[in-house]
Amino acid sequence: MSGNATQNLAPAVLAPEPDGLGLMDVIGVVRSHWLALSGLPLLAGVAAFGIASLMTPVFTATTSFLPPQQAQSAVASALSSLGPLASLAGGGGGTRNPGDQYIALMQSATVSNRIVEQFDLMAAYKAELKTDARRELESRVRMSVGKKDGLLVLEVDDNDPKRAAAIANRYVDELRLLTARLDVTEAQQRRTFFAKQLERARDGLTKAQQALQTSGFNPNTLRAEPKAAADVYAKLRAEVTATEIRLQALRQTLADTTPEVQRELATLGTLRGQLQVAERPSDANGPDYIGRYREFRYQETLFELFARQYELARVDEAKEGSLIQVIDPATPPERKSKPKRATIAIGATVGAFLLVFTWLLARRAWRGSTPPAPTAT
Repeated sequence: MSGNATQNLAPAVLAPEPDGLGLMDVIGVVRSHWLALSGLPLLAGVAAFGIASLMTPVFTATTSFLPPQQAQSAVASALSSLGPLASLAGGGGGTRNPGDQYIALMQSATVSNRIVEQFDLMAAYKAELKTDARRELESRVRMSVGKKDGLLVLEVDDNDPKRAAAIANRYVDELRLLTARLDVTEAQQRRTFFAKQLERARDGLTKAQQALQTSGFNPNTLRAEPKAAADVYAKLRAEVTATEIRLQALRQTLADTTPEVQRELATLGTLRGQLQVAERPSDANGPDYIGRYREFRYQETLFELFARQYELARVDEAKEGSLIQVIDPATPPERKSKPKRATIAIGATVGAFLLVFTWLLARRAWRGSTPPAPTAT
């Protein structure tokens, strides 16, 4: 009796384990469960289609506009006679992308809060705080800049097509208001810079002229200090001032050992040496007309320099025209953009098929790996 039991248990113990599922196993699963593999995914797709039909539709309004093109040739022409002050006035460095700058302006909290208040989005989005409404608005807005054409495209999603178009167009209007009071373009920045410098030069020129008038006029002094020599002195001193300003600006970002700073230091040393030669006193006991006349010519040269650059900046700013040039204003969309029922239904069908098929294969593999129970005789 024990010998027979041992013989019956031997095949079960010594039987090789299966290596896994093969092609025939996969075909067997498909043949055995074709109804489940076709019916369940179909039911899932129909259910997903029905759920998508019940979802609130979303409409997308789109507007595109062209940022102002900053004329680089005009900038170079305006700064050609400025010399060392060119980089300080905005003539140096790489050209920034105006599209990215306008996107940052439209994404500011100032613009978002105005739009939230104008369209009462706290009630529309059912938000308790303005911060929550602003975040919801930002999640519904997309902004991008075309790499080839440079157009700025703004898209707004909303359940109301009219409100979506109104919000998109309002972003453009708010951007106009914001750029009207900010110096965004290079011409605007240069105009502001030279306006401040021109005001300072005007004050300095007024003081120098008053000091010159109090010194009186001496013909002998005029012959000792010709106008040509005074003009040379004024230009030298203006160049020294401009170089000092440029050096101060460079030292804010660069070390003294850099080639740019060393070059400016050498230039400044040379100019100061020439200025010391031109400042030799001619008559220590005579009237101080020469020094005051030199100061007057220096201030006058600075004033003429900044006045010329200020006028050129104003011309460049006028040439830029309208800051925001709308190509396609947003209109209420006629068709919804979300949800895409067909895409959702197809995705649900494919996902359900893969899930059912994987489950059937796993069950077959688990059953095949389970050894049969031994039978006793």
